[in-house]
Amino acid sequence: MNKRQIVTIFRTRLTESLTARRMNQSSLARAAGVDRSTLSQLLSDDNVRMPRADTVAALAGVLQVSTDWLLGLSSDSRYGAEILRQSLEVAPHEPSPADANLSRWYEEAAGLKIRYVPANLPDIFKTEAVLKHEFGAMVERPVDRALAETRQQLRFGRTTDNDMEICLSMQAIHDFCTGHSLWNGLSREVRDAQKRQIVEVVEELYPSLRLYLFDGLRRYSAPYTLFGNRRAVLYIGQMFFAFNTREYVTILIRHFDDLIRNTLVNAHETADYLRSLDVV
Repeated sequence: MNKRQIVTIFRTRLTESLTARRMNQSSLARAAGVDRSTLSQLLSDDNVRMPRADTVAALAGVLQVSTDWLLGLSSDSRYGAEILRQSLEVAPHEPSPADANLSRWYEEAAGLKIRYVPANLPDIFKTEAVLKHEFGAMVERPVDRALAETRQQLRFGRTTDNDMEICLSMQAIHDFCTGHSLWNGLSREVRDAQKRQIVEVVEELYPSLRLYLFDGLRRYSAPYTLFGNRRAVLYIGQMFFAFNTREYVTILIRHFDDLIRNTLVNAHETADYLRSLDVV
């Protein structure tokens, strides 16, 4: 399809969805957070401009249809709960050394960009001593599994053509260096060795791996991983929530981009910044 055909189909299906949901333009614009004049333009017969991706995602979410259907890329509109059922995969941790779901997702993401917000320090950098401190008493994620997952991420990062961006709050780094919170009781020697390993891996893998430090006082993020634009995975402790539809992945990509916009230390500066920190 050419651009004009896509715009025509989008306008037709947007109008159909409005009617089906018994909504008017004002209520849709308000619910989707879209300017009313923008929506009016998109619905105008004279419009020839493609809608922005975030606008399509917002409208599709309110109307409970897929973005692919709105743009004429699919014949399946998938209303309501059906969207959630088909798009959400709940994946409990497997009782194996390396979680089978995580392994599969990384294999499927070969050649795609991985975007990653860790719960504390990124697993890809962690030493065995730090993993033992963090997971030594944890039944659902024992040390051997955590170590296997860490090595898997490191192999992924070292593979040609793979690309990884990590956003970590600066406060998480400072907590680690000072031995606060989760790291209380972890010796200075272990924390210093961990800091050196982060620097070494960052320098080894840059620019295919880029670590950004954002201000956790200005932005908050739960831990999640984005596998290209195909899958968004949230980890909540005993299971993963994996979202497989474009509209949900797009929302988290936008969130990740916002973290990067609030970066205090850019990726090319991270190694030198970490070297400057004192471990106490």
